[in-house]
Amino acid sequence: MDIQNDLSAPSPPAAQPTARSVISSDFETFLNLLTAQLENQDPSDPVDSDDYAAQLAQFSSVEQQVLTNDLLTLLTQQSQVTGLGQMAGWVGMEARTTAPAFFDGAPLTLLPEPIARADSSALVVYDETGTEVAREPLPAGSGPVDWVGRSASGAPLPTGSYTFRVESVLDGEIVQRDLVAHYARVTEVRVENGTNVAILAGGAAIPATDITALRS
Repeated sequence: MDIQNDLSAPSPPAAQPTARSVISSDFETFLNLLTAQLENQDPSDPVDSDDYAAQLAQFSSVEQQVLTNDLLTLLTQQSQVTGLGQMAGWVGMEARTTAPAFFDGAPLTLLPEPIARADSSALVVYDETGTEVAREPLPAGSGPVDWVGRSASGAPLPTGSYTFRVESVLDGEIVQRDLVAHYARVTEVRVENGTNVAILAGGAAIPATDITALRS
């Protein structure tokens, strides 16, 4: 079982200040400046004490905001790790998705869903460049379809990733094009850019939220 957590990162150098240490240092600097201001104010026109209180309250507000942001970041990271642990059981299972399907010569089971009112419908196949490479009619009320990887001329298609759409035709016009779902084996789960993703056979990486079903 291959589970990777990209959240782990090398610890910052000891000399690099943390947010908390920066706040502490800035607060000391603020107090020093406030003390100097008190010592050097004009005795005949002293600064109102309310102004000092306002400055202190403003700094305290900034400090609390920084600490709150740190806490939210930590909670987000913990949530991602928890979600990743829950996804661990997905490895080795088959996930239902409309992401590009990896074809290596073995038939793929597709799940087209043409609209019910369509006069006819067709399964259209696109390669990795988005070029249409095959098209075949679908029977009315189509269920699962075993796609064997043949081009429009009947020649075997090469190994690679393919995208499938079902075109629904009504009164001679294409009224809807929908992505076709398929099942692909999950080989790995991990965190990428703060999002839990599943790696499918063939290397496709898709967000966990794009998976609509799992099966053994």
